[in-house]
Amino acid sequence: MARPLARLSAAEAVFNALRSDIESGEVAVGAKLSSEAMLAQQFSVSRSVIREALRSCTALGLTVTKTGKGTFVVANKVANDLTLGQYSARDLTEARPHIEVPAAGLAALRRSDEELETLRHVVEAMTTETDPESWVALDSSFHATIARASGNKVFASVVADIRGALAFQSETLNMVADRQQASDVEHQQILAAVEAGSAEDARAAMAEHLRAVGAALDSILNK
Repeated sequence: MARPLARLSAAEAVFNALRSDIESGEVAVGAKLSSEAMLAQQFSVSRSVIREALRSCTALGLTVTKTGKGTFVVANKVANDLTLGQYSARDLTEARPHIEVPAAGLAALRRSDEELETLRHVVEAMTTETDPESWVALDSSFHATIARASGNKVFASVVADIRGALAFQSETLNMVADRQQASDVEHQQILAAVEAGSAEDARAAMAEHLRAVGAALDSILNK
């Protein structure tokens, strides 16, 4: 299905320009970037697009934003790990298979009709969503619903706790590695297994999704 990605493409363009300026040394380490308003004017985009691009620069370890002071360049090459709030990408990559794979299997066996309907609605909305921030919110909702549908309160609580970091990671992967369309397909496969009541297929589909996410992260960090 064709997906118009005007805002995402604009954010990608801004991100790529900022990243190029930083990595080339045109904007030196220690320098302060122009304000959001000035960058928005410079690139002829909205401030929300600028914020998306800056969040990805921060996640890659290139910049740090200080409240009330602005955004500063702190490195001229991508860090060895992504910074996602209080967790790192490595933290998530190591932990998620031990949480979300078994949770998906249990969800296939235990999900209620209401939870299944929620998952269907979320997946359907994701395939037609053109706003990157809205898509990321749906993505985190999908994973939280799978965890709740497992009927295991520990899984549900852990996924709820890392939900913010997952959203941050998804936003960065969509920006840098163009993961959105592939994620849509992977979520559809997870949903189909949960809907069919196949714990084995649900675990396999979730494992494949997390493997693909890990591969995308590696491609960013190893460039």
